[in-house]
Amino acid sequence: MEWLEHVDPGTHRRIRGLRLVTAYGIAAMLGAVLEHHQVANGGVLSSLAGGFALWASVSEGQTTRAASSRDLLLLCAAAVAGAVSMIGFGAMFRLGTWLSPEAVLITGAFLVGYLKRFGTLGAGVGSQVYIGQLLAYGASLHLADTATVVLAGVVAAVAAIVPRVLSGPAERPVSLPISGALELVSPAQGSRELRMGLQAALAALIIVLLSAAFHLEESAWAITACTYVIGASAADTLDRVRRRILGTLVGVPLGLMLLPVAAHAPLVLWLAAALAMVVYAMALPERYDVACGAYAFTLMVTLAATGERSSLLLAARAWETLIGGAIGLTAAVLVLPLRPQRKTSP
Repeated sequence: MEWLEHVDPGTHRRIRGLRLVTAYGIAAMLGAVLEHHQVANGGVLSSLAGGFALWASVSEGQTTRAASSRDLLLLCAAAVAGAVSMIGFGAMFRLGTWLSPEAVLITGAFLVGYLKRFGTLGAGVGSQVYIGQLLAYGASLHLADTATVVLAGVVAAVAAIVPRVLSGPAERPVSLPISGALELVSPAQGSRELRMGLQAALAALIIVLLSAAFHLEESAWAITACTYVIGASAADTLDRVRRRILGTLVGVPLGLMLLPVAAHAPLVLWLAAALAMVVYAMALPERYDVACGAYAFTLMVTLAATGERSSLLLAARAWETLIGGAIGLTAAVLVLPLRPQRKTSP
């Protein structure tokens, strides 16, 4: 079946999926061990290290062990930089300004789009900066937690590099989604990636303002959605929003169905989340809808496994994710829109 071939194009994708899960597991376990050695706010070390390692492994796309190890180290360092920026600027915003610390995510949203001009590694660095900011924001970190963030980066780098070295030549480099050639823009208009970054940043700013006015419960999730649906053209963004909505509408209910299991068999939830992340790695980039569904399912079951079992809270996160996607689409269509290049005969 052609559909199944897109979801599971080869053994190398399954191996990559298993590597993501392994990197997260190693980082989380090492973080849990180190939490008991007088680390400041050690309770967040495991989750920070696991998040840094997981998404560094997702963004890495090299062929050789040496190049992959180098990139994983840089990606984990970028996540640390993002977390530290959230800690520093977040502390400034708490000192009397009307902006909340979540406003720092606007800078990360811009970098997610803009740094794509430097290829796969640049895109990964931008994404990791944002992931670092997001994790630090979710954990409500302060200046005293900076050393914990750095330690989490070291643990994440080790946890991400070891499985990649062991997987060896069984993996292939990640192929980026093909969105078609884009029209050339004048230097005054800026590059394609600059415009993508500005679209994401503007969408994030709108969500920050909406949150300040209406007190959105999970605005960071909306910002994340608008950041990652911005594509290389308005049509590409529309397609990504459509696929993200479809994936979310399937993955979230499936995750909510497992809530009754959370109190009695949390191990089942973690195994289900691990399987979903393998599917996530297998589906990217060809089946973005399947990948979004798998990720939405993973979020629901991991939140339930860690104690967040309020159906209203989980539903709010899903709803605000859809809001973020819609705002991101609006920004892509109305703000410096990018169009596919029109082919002309010579």
